[in-house]
Amino acid sequence: MDFGYVLRRAWQIIWKFKILWVFGILASCGQAGNSSGSNSSYQFSGQDNVLGTRMEQWFNQLNPATVTALVILGIIVGLILVVVVILLATVGRVGLIRGTMKAEQGADRLTFGELWRDGLTYFWRVFGLNIVLALLIFAVAVILLILGIVFSVVTLGLGLLCLLPLLCLLIPAWWIVTVIIEQANVALVVENLSISQAIERGWRVVRDNLGSIIVMGLILVLGVGLIGGFIIGLPLLLVLSPLAVGYATGTFEAIRNGWILFGLFFLIYLPFLVVLSGILRAYISSAWTLTYLRLTNKPAPTLIPAPSAPEAPMAPEAPLSPEAPLSPEAQETPEPPATSGT
Repeated sequence: MDFGYVLRRAWQIIWKFKILWVFGILASCGQAGNSSGSNSSYQFSGQDNVLGTRMEQWFNQLNPATVTALVILGIIVGLILVVVVILLATVGRVGLIRGTMKAEQGADRLTFGELWRDGLTYFWRVFGLNIVLALLIFAVAVILLILGIVFSVVTLGLGLLCLLPLLCLLIPAWWIVTVIIEQANVALVVENLSISQAIERGWRVVRDNLGSIIVMGLILVLGVGLIGGFIIGLPLLLVLSPLAVGYATGTFEAIRNGWILFGLFFLIYLPFLVVLSGILRAYISSAWTLTYLRLTNKPAPTLIPAPSAPEAPMAPEAPLSPEAPLSPEAQETPEPPATSGT
């Protein structure tokens, strides 16, 4: 497979059709911010709880009915946000795949409306595919955890030392699983498959092209994904610096001012963070879609009819010159008519 072509073509597509940046932003919904949550919780737990004491006093002034209503309202709002995030992320993922396919077919223009309708058309199947795969991964993880605990208890903890090398293998295994999930999503949209067919197709594409998949995965996951994400997230360290200084000082005023500056800086950088994350997501998705099309040799002719080649004009017949050789039929001399004897 021509890796250079895939990488160049993916950039050409997302640069020409910048509407894919919007669907990259949608596809990135719910994927960012997970790593920062543990850091902030650690900062809260390790600092003076002045702010926590003030909040506790405020909650103590509320009656139980108000607290219950706030909890219920928070749960409802949280569920609505989860549904909205799932909808946007799924439609965004489908829109990126369909947009890349149409661009590869030679489409001159992509609109938000058509890609959004495509996303809604495949929504339930793509959503069901990812839910099924997530449940399978969760079940396997729980089984492995239970087996590891039982093995450690039976061997009085010595078995845990033997399992440490196996735990290191979970990292490349998880990486392969994410690639299979990516290819299964592309297969479902490209070939209009069912959920089970898409899982099988994604597995076969990875299995039959393991070398190419590994190389492309190293480029996209380690090269583009991690390095690009690190560069995009690097300014967040500056954004978090006022908050860190405030908690290091430990006074209520310093913490309050740190939160104010943090919120101000975060709001300033947020548009850049969203747009850059959307571009990165659009590029990676486009590259994976092109990888699937190249590995399966599928030009996706069912989406939009490919332009037919114009018929070559017929050349006018040249006049027959006397020097031109006659055809074999014309070269045959007719037999002379029979003459009657005198």
